[in-house]
Amino acid sequence: MDPLATGAAHWPLRTIREDAMALRIPTLRQRRLGAELRRMREQAGYGGSQLARLLGVTPALVSQMEIGKSAVSVARLHQIAEACMCANAPLVEALAGMARERETGWWEEYSLRLPTDLLDVAAIEAHAQRIVTYSITFLPGLLQTPAYAASVFARAIPPLPQPDVDLRLAFRLRRQQIVRSGATPYTAFIHEAALRMQFSGPEALAEQLGALIDHSESRDISVRVVPFKIESLPGPSENFVYVAGPVPELDTVQIDISFGCPLFDSPSDLASYREILDRMASVALSEDDSRDFIRSIKKEIEGNHE
Repeated sequence: MDPLATGAAHWPLRTIREDAMALRIPTLRQRRLGAELRRMREQAGYGGSQLARLLGVTPALVSQMEIGKSAVSVARLHQIAEACMCANAPLVEALAGMARERETGWWEEYSLRLPTDLLDVAAIEAHAQRIVTYSITFLPGLLQTPAYAASVFARAIPPLPQPDVDLRLAFRLRRQQIVRSGATPYTAFIHEAALRMQFSGPEALAEQLGALIDHSESRDISVRVVPFKIESLPGPSENFVYVAGPVPELDTVQIDISFGCPLFDSPSDLASYREILDRMASVALSEDDSRDFIRSIKKEIEGNHE
């Protein structure tokens, strides 16, 4: 039955005061929840005013919920899902979990000292069910040694003051805990170019490769190399991170570019990157062969600089 025809009289109405909660600066998770509500509405073919009539609220409130500036209760979420005839129960339940969240993450401690992009990366990692990375220029941040990471930060243009390098290093090491603890399964596809790129000299790179080998022997960390000999590169020319959410619709892709860490979560983008990762898995070396490959590069570097 068309809910537009039946109206929303059977839903309990909230007072204007209850719905008009104080507007806030939304977190990444709150923005994502709002974006998913917008997609739900658009898939149902409703405009904001149509949905507002069904909910018995103002169009302005619908807009504020969809950009994360107005809180969405679990009850309201279910009302929206019913109005939009969303039959995807796992998605609705996952969104309900996001609506229930109240605690702030550890990364908020850095909110006045680091760019928002970096905080957002930590936020999606903290809620990840699984993380997959592809690296072609430098080794994955979650597996970098302090010396290697510091050398990467030090090469920023324009140069970062040393206190900023130290701050970013501390932040990165804090982020690494989620992988090193084994709490989140992690797969790293690494192009041979990244294995050979020297940011701070052969000694630091050899140390980094040794650490990478050690990480690859952990139960929850998989390291697979994409060698130069692959005829067709099965992915983009930039590093990226694929973060799996509780349901596929809530996955996220983060791309490394020179001036930020943009996030992508549209169904078409997610489908494209899933295909890239499937192709990557089909051409990358096995875990054992990858370890041997990394050892050979480490030995080569050490031999050339004795």
